[in-house]
Amino acid sequence: MSEEQNGIKGAKSHRNFWISGLGGLAVGFLLCGVLGFTAMPSLMIVTAESNLGFDETVEALEKRISEHGWVIAGEKPIDMNKSMAKHGVTFEPRVKLIKLCKAEYAKSVLTTDRHVSTMMPCTFSVWEGDDGKVYLSKMNMGLMAKMFGGNIAEVMGEKVAHDEEEMLRGLLK
Repeated sequence: MSEEQNGIKGAKSHRNFWISGLGGLAVGFLLCGVLGFTAMPSLMIVTAESNLGFDETVEALEKRISEHGWVIAGEKPIDMNKSMAKHGVTFEPRVKLIKLCKAEYAKSVLTTDRHVSTMMPCTFSVWEGDDGKVYLSKMNMGLMAKMFGGNIAEVMGEKVAHDEEEMLRGLLK
C-alpha cells in the first residue's frame, strides 16, 4: 500500500473516531436528560411515613413549628377534606396542609427574589395513604434552592432546609 493510501486510510480512521465520540457524547447527554426528567418528580417532593397517627402528627408539627421560631400561616392547618366538602366534593382519606413561615427568611428572599413567592409559605402535607398509614410530604427545599442559586440557595437551601429537618427529626420513619 502506498504512503498516500495509508494517509487517506488514517484520516478516515481519525474522522470515524471523532464522529463516534461525538455521537456517543450526544447519546450520553440525551440519556442523562431523560433520566433526570423522569427522576425529577420524586426528587422534588419528599414523602416519608410518620411514626404517629394522623391527628398526633398534625399536633406534633404545630408544636415543633412554634418551638423553632416559625408560625403557621393562617394560624391553623388547612383541612382539605372540609375545604372540598364546602364545594360538594367528598374525599375520604384525610389530608391537611400546614403552611409555615419564618418572617426573617421570607423578608430576605422577597428582598432579592420576589418571583419565588409562589413557593411561599413552605408547606407540610399530612395525609392518609390507601394503606391506612400516615405520611408527610414536603418540597425538597435543598434541591429546589440549588437550582436557583444566590440568596435563594442560602436562605431556602440552607436555613429553611435545616429548620425543616430539625422540626421533622424523630417524627418520621
